[in-house]
Amino acid sequence: MKPHLFPVRVYYEDTDFSGAVYHANYLRFMERARTEMLRALDIHQGARLAGEEAEPFAFVVRFLSIDYFKPAGMDDLLTIETAPGRIGAASLELAQRVLRGADVLASGHVRIACVIGGRAARMPKAVRDKLLRGLPDSA
Repeated sequence: MKPHLFPVRVYYEDTDFSGAVYHANYLRFMERARTEMLRALDIHQGARLAGEEAEPFAFVVRFLSIDYFKPAGMDDLLTIETAPGRIGAASLELAQRVLRGADVLASGHVRIACVIGGRAARMPKAVRDKLLRGLPDSA
């Protein structure tokens, strides 16, 4: 599947006393990008969790690692690149990068797991099929 790209503008609230993006905010940017990638695949987490679309389920972070290379600062326009990797029966692995132009500011690897009723479970078939098909060309 081709990578999903999500733009993020850095605001004052995202920075620490030095004017650089606070390290934990990169995780927030990546979470938003993962949500938007799923939305581009017509997988709406809020509606699913609420039971509005078929069987209710949620994705939860099972594992996350992140490397920081360069700081981002106020008013920077960043792109969060999300590239799906292994799609298992109950989990999904993703590689994510925070970019400022061609510069890689941070990179991360995340494994998200499907839970139903608070317990690990296989992904609903329709969801897994959408992940396997990948992003449409217009995404």
